[in-house]
Amino acid sequence: MPELPDVEAYVAALDRVLAGQRLARVRVFGPSILKSVEPPLSAFEGLAFERAERLGKRIALGFEGGRYLVIHLMIAGRLLWRAGPPAPGQPGGRTTAACLEFDTGHLLLTEAGTKKRANLTALAGREGLEAHRRGGIEPMTCDLESFREALLRENRTLKRAMTNPEAFSGIGNAFSDEILHAARLSPMRLTRSLDASEVERLFLATREVLGTWTERLIQKAIKKFPGRDEVTAFRPEFAVHGKFGEPCPVCGRKVQRIRYADNETNYCAICQNEGRLLADRSLSRLLKDDWPKMLEDE
Repeated sequence: MPELPDVEAYVAALDRVLAGQRLARVRVFGPSILKSVEPPLSAFEGLAFERAERLGKRIALGFEGGRYLVIHLMIAGRLLWRAGPPAPGQPGGRTTAACLEFDTGHLLLTEAGTKKRANLTALAGREGLEAHRRGGIEPMTCDLESFREALLRENRTLKRAMTNPEAFSGIGNAFSDEILHAARLSPMRLTRSLDASEVERLFLATREVLGTWTERLIQKAIKKFPGRDEVTAFRPEFAVHGKFGEPCPVCGRKVQRIRYADNETNYCAICQNEGRLLADRSLSRLLKDDWPKMLEDE
């Protein structure tokens, strides 16, 4: 699922390509994509685009008259910008969920895979837009005290706390792994077990990781609209996320993982957990007493 840096890159790219344009038509393909009935999509025809903004992991396209189209990409949704008019029928093929036609080009909302979760919502008024915020603080602009309050509100594991949209806006599975590695903290530590220095370390790591990646991706997006494969949770430059079995860039030991449902948490046992392996829910139950407790026992 695109997270804060990816969504901010989309916002920058959309502001660039849609500046000064009017929306001619919106077409949706499939019954599940549109999540609203009022205002109708026809009410947006002819409206001038004003600005894009991020709402957590959602993208809001703002038009004159206080009208908004909110796009939630979910896991497999992506946006593609194409110059010129769209092809007849379903432009872009069967993966296209919606097409927004503008003066000089068209914006495709695509979604690969069989689980169709991406969605589009039409809204009238700023109040309706604000209702789509999940309540989490903005990690790039909050101060240390606000960060501490959001983190310690519930006694959860750091992994769950960092990916909770009601605590922190825009952080998901990939960047939580990168942040916790940079902060040298185990994803399974409970939030209220952290001392003041560890909370500050996590705060600074959050700002550093998200800030570095946001700036990097925006610089690319203002030159070229992000391609389908450029918005990904798996990047070669990542330290641990998606790097199971590869060397940690800090200590050189193998990156470990915890698998649960459709998700995977990656971490370095040396850098983040004093060399102790965290129990994998499936493998540790299978191996029981044979499950290694320390990295050296593997």
